[in-house]
Amino acid sequence: MSASRFRAIDFVAALGVMLIWGSNFVVMKVSLRALTPFQLGLARYVFAVFPLILVVPRPQVRWVWVVGYGLLQGVGQFGLLFTGLHMGMTAALASVLMQTQVFFTAFFCFALLGEKPDRPLVIGLVLAGLGLACIAAEQIVHSLRAQVSITTWPGLVLTLGAAAMWAASNLIVRRARGTNAPFKIVPFMVWSSLVPILPFLGMTLLFDPAPVRWAWLEMPWGGWLAVAYLGWVSTIVAYALWTGLLMRHPANRVAPFSLGVPIIGLAAGVFTLHESISSWQWAGTGLIAAALGCVVLGGSLRNPMRSSRP
Repeated sequence: MSASRFRAIDFVAALGVMLIWGSNFVVMKVSLRALTPFQLGLARYVFAVFPLILVVPRPQVRWVWVVGYGLLQGVGQFGLLFTGLHMGMTAALASVLMQTQVFFTAFFCFALLGEKPDRPLVIGLVLAGLGLACIAAEQIVHSLRAQVSITTWPGLVLTLGAAAMWAASNLIVRRARGTNAPFKIVPFMVWSSLVPILPFLGMTLLFDPAPVRWAWLEMPWGGWLAVAYLGWVSTIVAYALWTGLLMRHPANRVAPFSLGVPIIGLAAGVFTLHESISSWQWAGTGLIAAALGCVVLGGSLRNPMRSSRP
């Protein structure tokens, strides 16, 4: 793709994506005050599907990719993330930890596809590892001192698991785009959003307490607006804007805007929900941000990994 000039509308689209995805975590945290994680997953994907599925054509890729993406990205990523936020992870820190999906993707590509990471990615992996060690150190210190931590071990582990599921879903998209069939992101996103609905419905019927099992049907209008934001704006609109930017411009010019997502997420969590961040977590956040900057600005998203095959 030849280099092209960013127009004003492109900057607006990039800023819009940063704001949507950055504030996304605060909306999730607020929604979980009225819903269980499984109910939020169910409601999110019902909104992501309807009414778009009535007008959006079916994707022209194999159904195995559609179902696989729906299970990994829908049930896996957001099921774990919602549960992690419910079990003590802050919205601010979640916005940072979820960006480790870049490094999980690199690991999966190396382990499963034999692709070797380049130098910026290796440096980024080291920095990200140190950042996670700092965040884990805060948990360890509070555990040894029997003190209450800002976050919890289950929340931390589940959020990292959500990032790993995101990375696995990236490989699904890569395989789907590598086929001969034409790949269009909006039909793929809408139809794959059908997949998580039944699993989330089954989990809320099996695991949620009976008194709250159908509480989402009596949710106030503010809760419905939050779920609509997650389903329509965060899932469909933001992905469409981001994909449009990638179609009009080289990935190495678009990718740096993703660095704004954790910054906005941190600010939103601290100033909107009044969440606090410990010194260890600030250190870990800084190292993970530096790792992302190394990968993105070092060109690894333009050519994420050099293939070991000719």
